[in-house]
Amino acid sequence: MGGHDPLVLMCLPEAIEEFLSCLRARKLSPHTVSGYESDLRIVGEIAAGLAGVAVDGLEVRHLNGRLIRGAFAVFSDPRSAASINRAWSAWNRLLTFCVSEGMLEGNPMAAVPRPKQPAKAPKPLLGDGTASAELLERIAAGARKARDPWVERDLVVLGLALVTGMRSAELLGVTLGSIGGSAGDRRIQVVGKGGKTRSLPIEPPIEFLIERYLDSRLRRFGLTALPRSAALLVDTANEPLRRGGLQYLVRQCYRYAGIHDRVQKGTLVHALRHEFATRLAERGASAHELMELLGHSSIVTGQAYVASTAREVRRAAQGNPAYGVLDRLGAGGGDG
Repeated sequence: MGGHDPLVLMCLPEAIEEFLSCLRARKLSPHTVSGYESDLRIVGEIAAGLAGVAVDGLEVRHLNGRLIRGAFAVFSDPRSAASINRAWSAWNRLLTFCVSEGMLEGNPMAAVPRPKQPAKAPKPLLGDGTASAELLERIAAGARKARDPWVERDLVVLGLALVTGMRSAELLGVTLGSIGGSAGDRRIQVVGKGGKTRSLPIEPPIEFLIERYLDSRLRRFGLTALPRSAALLVDTANEPLRRGGLQYLVRQCYRYAGIHDRVQKGTLVHALRHEFATRLAERGASAHELMELLGHSSIVTGQAYVASTAREVRRAAQGNPAYGVLDRLGAGGGDG
């Protein structure tokens, strides 16, 4: 009578929904979950077509190496290696989940070839290294034209990205309570990919700009105080800034500062993160220090930025040239 327990019978759409619910419970970003969902459903529909059934009728137990390999062959034809790799990862995680839930005996993704991708080169702002200074100075001087200009907020968005290297989602997740420590030794607690937290040092110039921005926020909205749970970055309606709003703000800042032609294709807010890491590497930050500051899981990515080694993490962060610009803006007015 021995043998294995019978497989749990479940159709693919239901399994995908259970898997996505699991990801949401782990607090993955909505953007990441949305990307997974899109790749899973597209490849799933192709697989169902190859199997000659409606996608609602495709049972997980029938997902074998040949079927998934055929679906990926169709999916891959018009797409880049990066898109194929992303979909491969999504399906690998889904089918691993299905194995753990007793829907499959084994993960068939080993039968699906995965394209090799060249190592991604950093994409900082182009030019001689002065683009970030020009960006900050021109925005401080009021270069960005908007219906409801808010120079103090724009400077904090750009400044924080340039002196911490935070990802878009990390910037948007910062609350007032995320900032701690005594004056001159402040740090920001950041929740990164996979819910991992790290502590990023910030120096007096950005502290000053944050304080000035928060004062302007109280005045702008007629408030007397803000709770520690409040989002640090907000829109002109005092609502937490969202991904689309952040992208629009940064794009407009590039445009009005006259550096939009120095932003490399495929980057926007992320260009500021690459700028952060590249300029620190030029000034001696090690791959290990960059790994800590950027929140990478492997030192390999940080090595792409490194020109030389040594320096402690805080000293590496202090070497960021954006601090000098922010210091001058704080001391010399720059109120726009």
